[in-house]
Amino acid sequence: MDSTIVSEHFIPLALSELVDFLCADSSLVEGEPEIFRALSEQIAAVYHLDYHRRLCELKQAYLPFDPDSDTTRLLPLTAEERQQRLNDLLSDFAWLLERAGFKHLSRGEIEPALDQASDWGIHMDVDFSAFEHVAIFARGDTLQVRQRRRWYKLYREEEAEVPIYRRLVLILKLRQHPRLRGTIDTENVYLKIFKDIPKLDVLMLLPGARVRLSRLDRGRIGLPLLSGLALAAWNVLQDMAALLERWATSPNAMWALAAGGIGYGYKSFYGYQQTKQRYHLTLTRSLYFQNLDSNAGVLMRLFDEAEEQESRLAILAYWCLWRYAGPEGWTAADLDASVELYLDRNVDLTFFCRGNAALTQLQKLHLVESTGERFRVVPPALAIEILQTSWNRPFVPQAAPNGNGQRLCNETPR
Repeated sequence: MDSTIVSEHFIPLALSELVDFLCADSSLVEGEPEIFRALSEQIAAVYHLDYHRRLCELKQAYLPFDPDSDTTRLLPLTAEERQQRLNDLLSDFAWLLERAGFKHLSRGEIEPALDQASDWGIHMDVDFSAFEHVAIFARGDTLQVRQRRRWYKLYREEEAEVPIYRRLVLILKLRQHPRLRGTIDTENVYLKIFKDIPKLDVLMLLPGARVRLSRLDRGRIGLPLLSGLALAAWNVLQDMAALLERWATSPNAMWALAAGGIGYGYKSFYGYQQTKQRYHLTLTRSLYFQNLDSNAGVLMRLFDEAEEQESRLAILAYWCLWRYAGPEGWTAADLDASVELYLDRNVDLTFFCRGNAALTQLQKLHLVESTGERFRVVPPALAIEILQTSWNRPFVPQAAPNGNGQRLCNETPR
């Protein structure tokens, strides 16, 4: 169960359900639901065509860095070309995440996880020098109710609200580092997307992260060894004379004392290994259910989400201008506020519309007319005709992504 998500630039609604909801509005007269549904489908189709072209471009840009690719390179890249392709890939990936409603997490936003353990006792240590590049993006900053057990409550199960990210995306490129054992792939770029990650567990997703034991577990490991050594020392001091006398006649007594110390040491080391295995098992179980996709699959998922996000915003913007603005129209700020208010009042969603974002979508689709700083939408029937012309535009191939071609973060003119 999630509590209300804080204000974000993402509309967490299925596109088909949003259109059904709008078409069921009681203010619509006969024929209007059908024409608005047709318009919505046309808007979604135009975005689908545009994003499909952009997906093909980004897949081509990612190809030299995809660790899962099984194709043979016909055109090898020079070191300079490869670095340029990498820079463009990182920039375009950030562009895509922004349109899918994600925000980049700064070092200051993730460093608290270095100093705190999660509610499940997992305390991580990360050396960021193991990465040539690493960036973390999140969406859905909210609270989620989970069950936990604490030792001072006799391990009784209790519910607690845990701060989480509904979606978390990683992009990283590794470098040779002692933390990373075995053969390390330093040539490729890794992409990961997860769901429902507690904020204090973000760092456990990074390669090379190490489990740091809690004070309780360090005590459970260290106390047997210290108590054993203290007991042995006390016995030695108390019975030194007797031990020396017995040593003369029975050397096995000292060997028994030494064996006892070794036994305590082994018990402590075994307890340490068992605790580490328990933590890693907890980590593995958690990530098994929270990992959504990897590498090229992340691109497919994010493009789908970005496409639907822009389609939703465009449809809502058109709806608000069409139904509520009146003949005088609205300013860009009025439209942004109207979309936010509509979602808050009708579907109980808190959405923050970036400055002029709603109007920008309609302008890209050529669905608005302006009088000074005020805007009105064109009628639905005319809007459908305008959008249909998008399908008849001749396809202009993009230049090869070698640093000279057009990149995704440069908006394609319509």
